[in-house]
Amino acid sequence: MSKKFFLDTSPFAFCISTNSSLVEHNLQTIYSSLLTPYDGQQSDYYVQLNAGKGLRRVFRRQAHFFTDQYEPFSPLSSEQGYALLEWGMNYTIAANEMQHVIVHSAVLAKEDKAVLFPAPPGSGKSTLTCYLANNGWRLLSDEMALVVPNSNTVVPYVRPICLKNQSISLAKNWFNDGAFSSIAPATHKGDVIHLSPPQASWDARHQPAQIAAIVFPQYRPDIALDIYALDKQQSFMQLAENAFNYGVVGSVGFDTITQLVEKSACFEVHYNSLKEVEAFLTEELMA
Repeated sequence: MSKKFFLDTSPFAFCISTNSSLVEHNLQTIYSSLLTPYDGQQSDYYVQLNAGKGLRRVFRRQAHFFTDQYEPFSPLSSEQGYALLEWGMNYTIAANEMQHVIVHSAVLAKEDKAVLFPAPPGSGKSTLTCYLANNGWRLLSDEMALVVPNSNTVVPYVRPICLKNQSISLAKNWFNDGAFSSIAPATHKGDVIHLSPPQASWDARHQPAQIAAIVFPQYRPDIALDIYALDKQQSFMQLAENAFNYGVVGSVGFDTITQLVEKSACFEVHYNSLKEVEAFLTEELMA
């Protein structure tokens, strides 16, 4: 039997329907008081995560994600259901949101000064995000920077941090009292887990910040810390490549990305020491 929940992840609200007890448990673990029974609350998006029907539900348990009755992904195993839901919610926003310029990037802030961390998979972005969010930085997003058009203002979209493979054990050692989801084993990204950010980040989820810097991180096991200042052309090209809806919002996207790189300090950072990266960010970019 499916249950319906209302999830208020400002600036978007979801109605979530699921018949998976695993998904329900993880939603409650990650979102706590932000998750309530659905009772007709106004929602921006309606999504479902359900087990397969018939024999597949009994003998080959699968999880199916739907957004407004559309199934954008192939089904995954039931153990991967919660990760599929989180990815599906990301897809839903990336495919539909046009009020902001959306950059595939983590966003963290000190006070009201934010740093964007655009990066491809394998860069160590989420591990860095996890470390900073639990060491005095405010998490605005692990995956999506919602930039107000023609400005340097970024709107929080606080969601859990997605950690993969070796990062899972690191995070659990660092933050053994954290609110972790169950592990989604052997996904296309490897083993995956989600970590709820500190309460302070949830509490500040309605507070925008001003982008002061753009840092492209790249984990390198043999380099403690190398910092490269980027010129505006390099920064523009890399940032535009990471913008989800750049080609859809047209000139607004071009103008917004241009303004971001013109008004922000832009760096590429190669590192294996999270403490040294944090020191650089705090002492050089947040001063």
